[in-house]
Amino acid sequence: MITKYGYFTVGTVAVIFFILISASFFLNNPFIKYTLIVFSILLLAFTLNFFRDPERNIPKGDNIILSPADGTVLVIKDVQPDVFINEPCKQISIFMSPLNVHVNRIPISGKVDFLKYYEGEYLIASHEKADKRNERSLIGITSDKGKVLFTQVAGFVARRIIYELKTGQNVFAGKRFGMIKFGSRVDVIVPEKWVEKVKEGDKVTAGETILFELP
Repeated sequence: MITKYGYFTVGTVAVIFFILISASFFLNNPFIKYTLIVFSILLLAFTLNFFRDPERNIPKGDNIILSPADGTVLVIKDVQPDVFINEPCKQISIFMSPLNVHVNRIPISGKVDFLKYYEGEYLIASHEKADKRNERSLIGITSDKGKVLFTQVAGFVARRIIYELKTGQNVFAGKRFGMIKFGSRVDVIVPEKWVEKVKEGDKVTAGETILFELP
């Protein structure tokens, strides 16, 4: 399945694919001809792979926080947020490569009480200061178990953040809400009472992997 966030891009690439393939039949130079065909196939394959949107088996429970993104756990650290959560917290950062599924999912059910978009730089997503200096969206959810803050952070390649949320909206764990196009990072920030269930270097899956759990 292809995500609705990629319909325009996939359609555009499909048109380019057919134009290039058609043009290749009129070329007499075998090297240029087959290079063009291979390039066209790789371009279409990468685009379809990037915008894929598989279904997920969402765990049940209101005392867990799910990963909002596919990728690799980049860092787990203690932080002190300056918005939405005014207490010492834990942060898990997830790096999404261009080969990961990039559709993002809600980590916990509740109400969107904080929503802010920041313009910024495009440092490599794994950069220590990317969460403070890069283009990003901050989303705060108030759940039955307290507040959860998470961010979509644009990276060096990623240049577009998409989210379909508004303040006051009720959301549900595991549901799709947006994506970051072409490589990026997602941070999840929670109060210290939550216990992390992953470690640095772990591979995580949006809507399935449990990042935090209450004792």
